[in-house]
Amino acid sequence: MTTLLENPISIQENLDRNCAIRTINSEIDTIIKLRDSLDNSLTKALDIMQEAKGRIILTGMGKSGHIGKKIAASLASTGTPSFFVHPAEASHGDLGMITEDDVVIAISNSGESRELVDILNYCKRFGIKLIAITKNPESSLGKAGDIVLTLPNNGEACPLGLAPTNSTTATLVLGDILTAGLIQRKGFTKADFNERHPGGKLGSILKRVSDLMHTGSEMPILEENSNMQQVLLEMTSKRLGCVGFIDNNGNLTGMLTDGDLRRCLTPEILNKKAVELMTKNPKTISKDVMASEAIKIMHEKKITNIFIVENNIPIGVIHIHDLLNNGVV
Repeated sequence: MTTLLENPISIQENLDRNCAIRTINSEIDTIIKLRDSLDNSLTKALDIMQEAKGRIILTGMGKSGHIGKKIAASLASTGTPSFFVHPAEASHGDLGMITEDDVVIAISNSGESRELVDILNYCKRFGIKLIAITKNPESSLGKAGDIVLTLPNNGEACPLGLAPTNSTTATLVLGDILTAGLIQRKGFTKADFNERHPGGKLGSILKRVSDLMHTGSEMPILEENSNMQQVLLEMTSKRLGCVGFIDNNGNLTGMLTDGDLRRCLTPEILNKKAVELMTKNPKTISKDVMASEAIKIMHEKKITNIFIVENNIPIGVIHIHDLLNNGVV
């Protein structure tokens, strides 16, 4: 049985949840309308962007400007040089940042933002390609654009029908569509992405094992006929919990870990050769393997060390702690 004090909270929770559901459903409906309205204008816009000799310039006022900044950042981080120019600043000198080799993407839901006028005139004067994003193709912006990408005229999700919600979501998704399209067209790879994201979590995940592996004198490597006393000394001095073994040609033939030693520890162990106890043909990887893939392999194989080889010659070794300490999970 509920009390009087509980009823207002319950009512408010229901109101909040219903408002949230209406907002989500409205924005989903807008995205569906955007999907269903896509036509050859998208391909034409991507053609212009791909063929641009210069940069992609995003511009827009208010909330459209905020979305434009995000689109510019996404393009720049995925291989398409891009930046945002504020329309008001453009009228006070920043127009000089836009060259004839660039492509301008101007965003305005209504298509009648007065602040865009100077940029639109500048594009027309110097023959700069202009892609317009607006819900009204017959607006000033729509008529000025070489290509118009039309946003769904689906109102806004806010209870007043005024605050940009559906329109900004649709613009954001359209920007993601353009970004994804250029990634596909240009053959942009994970390696390319890594070059532009050296820091933070993405930078850690996208590192290659060659960025983290131990090489040269840091590698615990011995000849396969080494005695176990040499093995113990090498493992202890290199402090990686393993030793790799090579034949007369330098090929990696086996490996011993500290776990292997514990499992075969007997009084006679010092009388044996490494070749008698080592795990033969251990799992190896190449230096170009991504760090995230390396840790996946190590988890699957239940191993804590893995050697990196070129033509079966060991060039490095990596411990799972090297990956974890660099934020790779």
